[in-house]
Amino acid sequence: MASRTPRLIAAPDKFKGTASAAEIAAAACRAAEAAGWEAEPLPMADGGEGTLATLGGANRHTVVTNPLGDPVNAGWRLDGEVAVIEMAEASGLQLVGGAAGNDALAASTYGTGELIEAALERDARRIIVCVGGSATTDGGFGALRALLPGHRLRGVELVVACDVRTRFCDAAEVFAPQKGATPAEVKLLRRRLARLVDMYAAEYGVDVADLPGAGAAGGLAGGLAALGARLVEGFEVVAEETGLAERLEGADLVVTGEGLLDAESFNGKVVGGVCGLAERLGVPALAMAGAVAGDAAAPADVPVLSLSERFGPDRAFAEPTACVEQLLAEHLSG
Repeated sequence: MASRTPRLIAAPDKFKGTASAAEIAAAACRAAEAAGWEAEPLPMADGGEGTLATLGGANRHTVVTNPLGDPVNAGWRLDGEVAVIEMAEASGLQLVGGAAGNDALAASTYGTGELIEAALERDARRIIVCVGGSATTDGGFGALRALLPGHRLRGVELVVACDVRTRFCDAAEVFAPQKGATPAEVKLLRRRLARLVDMYAAEYGVDVADLPGAGAAGGLAGGLAALGARLVEGFEVVAEETGLAERLEGADLVVTGEGLLDAESFNGKVVGGVCGLAERLGVPALAMAGAVAGDAAAPADVPVLSLSERFGPDRAFAEPTACVEQLLAEHLSG
């Protein structure tokens, strides 16, 4: 009787700055297939930049307002009644040339609200907003202005895919310096966020102050929560939309990974989510990373392969897909 061909699922996050999740997944699959395995690519994301691509990519474009008031042609996705919006497409830091080109006090999420409005106009009944890579710390006030009156969201499931658990007012200290804010501006932004807490409670009856994840995208998540949005860990949203659990059933190995494996990797991020789900389903897991920080704490039964350790940091950064393919081939043959 012929033996069964083993099956591998490649479910990595992006290797930030070097390769997309899809490119890493494809490299892992090539290595597995060369070793005689069946392999299925299933690139993942955690709600930050790259989530739109993971969920199928943009098939709509709408001209909206960028963080500093200029027009931008923002991509988003509509599949039946489900819309996927990546706020970075409308309100991302990269749209203004990074921190050096940003005005941290003026940057607004108005364009993200315009994208949500565009989805509503096309009869979307479930809208997933992926938050990450923002230029803004406006507490979602700009997006809410674009969406008024809020009653248009009645009967619509609004889901915010968060990549952090930061609280609303803490967004100023945690994220605003990365967006070009000076120490004095950080204090001002925190006071603005504190006023918005009171305003949202008074106008919408929602206290966003201590809501985990409300500080994502400079408080955009909290602002949308005031309108009734459900804040969910981004990995959980992607896992549900891609059917990760169903695809893992009966697999012999799942390979996940990211560019830098550190203490946060197993705390709501893709690597930890994939490994946790694999453990519950009884599927062995393997993590790969461009580099592994000293504070990384993988489960004892999850091997971790470092591209930098095996090939050196220069090659790991320059040729991540080739390194993934070679290192996984060595692991499967060894």
